[in-house]
Amino acid sequence: MAAAIEGRVAALDWATAEASLDTAGAAVLGSLLDPAECQQVAALYDAGEEHFRSRVVMARHGFGRGEYKYFGAPLPPAVAALRTALYGRLAPVANRWSEAMGLPARYPEGHAEFLSRCHAAGQAKPTPLLLRYGVGDYNCLHQDLYGEHAFPLQVVVLLSAPGKEFEGGELVLTEQRPRMQSRAEVVPLRQGEAAAFAVNHRPVQGTRGTYRVTMRHGVSRVRRGERRTLGIIFHDAA
Repeated sequence: MAAAIEGRVAALDWATAEASLDTAGAAVLGSLLDPAECQQVAALYDAGEEHFRSRVVMARHGFGRGEYKYFGAPLPPAVAALRTALYGRLAPVANRWSEAMGLPARYPEGHAEFLSRCHAAGQAKPTPLLLRYGVGDYNCLHQDLYGEHAFPLQVVVLLSAPGKEFEGGELVLTEQRPRMQSRAEVVPLRQGEAAAFAVNHRPVQGTRGTYRVTMRHGVSRVRRGERRTLGIIFHDAA
């Protein structure tokens, strides 16, 4: 599956994706996993704790309702392949954004080199995760920042089939511009499709130059069934 994933990532329409990221802070990338592969990845949630380093019940922390598990090292091959291949395509966007916002951070071409930077700073815990939502569950608006080093983009892959396995549970993004009210956007996904979006800030071109806006993401309430998602965060955690 790892070799197939690399080819699928390379075949995506990255010019359109980059344009969407620049204008909206998010982009639907296209299909990365077929239904059988989605089921295989989703089934890991109940396959045994040896795949994971921790489990979080959201209600206990005020994060919302539902739960998720962080994968432990080594990551499952499919997850590792997605993380490596997607990073290579998103790193140029991350560098362009950082330069536009006047930030000093620059990101290497390869994900292994970026992880070495994280680990040297004490951020050595893997952050890819599986999320599970049942009826009435939701995820509050938040940002996935886990230490000094944070890659400015992340990716989610919807593992469940909307309309068939669940209803509701939409990916929701908000954008807060200076001295303006927040703007919300719903990102529709089909089973196996991935979306990339800003973790924290993104640049916006205004009439007086480029300025920085704050992004947050969450999941609306699931009205029926169960929704499972793969989250791919490119920086590791302290």
